[in-house]
Amino acid sequence: MTGRPSVSVVVPTRDRPELLRAAVRAILAQEYAGPIEVVVVHDQSVPDESLAESADPERVVRVIRNTRTPGLAGARNSGTLAGGGELIAFCDDDDEWLPGKLAAQVTALAADPDAEFVCCGIRVSYDGTTVDRVLDRDRITLDDLLRDRMTELHPSTFLIRATALRDGFGLVDEEIPGSYAEDYEFLLRAARSAPLLNLRTPSVLVRWHKRSYFAQRWDTISEALQWLLERYPEFGSQPAGEARVTGQIAFARAASGDRRGAVRWARRTLRRNPREPRAYLALAVAGRVVRADAVLRTLHKRGRGI
Repeated sequence: MTGRPSVSVVVPTRDRPELLRAAVRAILAQEYAGPIEVVVVHDQSVPDESLAESADPERVVRVIRNTRTPGLAGARNSGTLAGGGELIAFCDDDDEWLPGKLAAQVTALAADPDAEFVCCGIRVSYDGTTVDRVLDRDRITLDDLLRDRMTELHPSTFLIRATALRDGFGLVDEEIPGSYAEDYEFLLRAARSAPLLNLRTPSVLVRWHKRSYFAQRWDTISEALQWLLERYPEFGSQPAGEARVTGQIAFARAASGDRRGAVRWARRTLRRNPREPRAYLALAVAGRVVRADAVLRTLHKRGRGI
């Protein structure tokens, strides 16, 4: 890696022009000495070519279409393959990088030649409430990620060596149903290759709102999580981690109105971990004791998800 490595920032987008422009502005405003290329990837939407206007050769914005599988996974890969940077970063179109994010992460990678991937904390904004989520550790292993999804490791915090994506652990998997949990699968695969670095600072503003790609797409969520369990048999060695995922499936089945499926998955969850709260929440939703959206609103105000 050079002293001032070039960075390509991949921003998938679909019909969120105002949020997209805010995301791009925050990236271009980073106080970083190296060149930054923003690759805006329009997924199933009309490209806005006006975004490509730039008078600074060190701060370039390119606008392309997603030419791969429709959805987040394909869009991220289209941008990654189009980017020319030594480092590849991701940023969702409804998030914003906070000052100092990029420079700190590049410094962390430069200090550890064996590292391929660095993340940081997030500042979650939902319904007028802001909560910081920061991990109290500097490295994350595969076992760590099997036990806990670690929501703090958000895609908009990812900075990766381009060689690791093209010649190492690979691109984002495009086979995941609906691209749901593609970021989690990507983290698992990256951690198989080498531990992930983490900075203990909230350096990305992450917006959770009803317009998020996966808001209330319960059938897709259920299908994708089952796909993930089949793809990673290592979950079998982590009962609490497996129960977390099956509990999410149980909740998704309950939220979609599939009471029988919710009960079946909740039972499987409790066999693996009787203390897994998602199983009890799923049963409460299935029994119409509480509404799924009420559960999510409460969790999101605390900066958490199901």
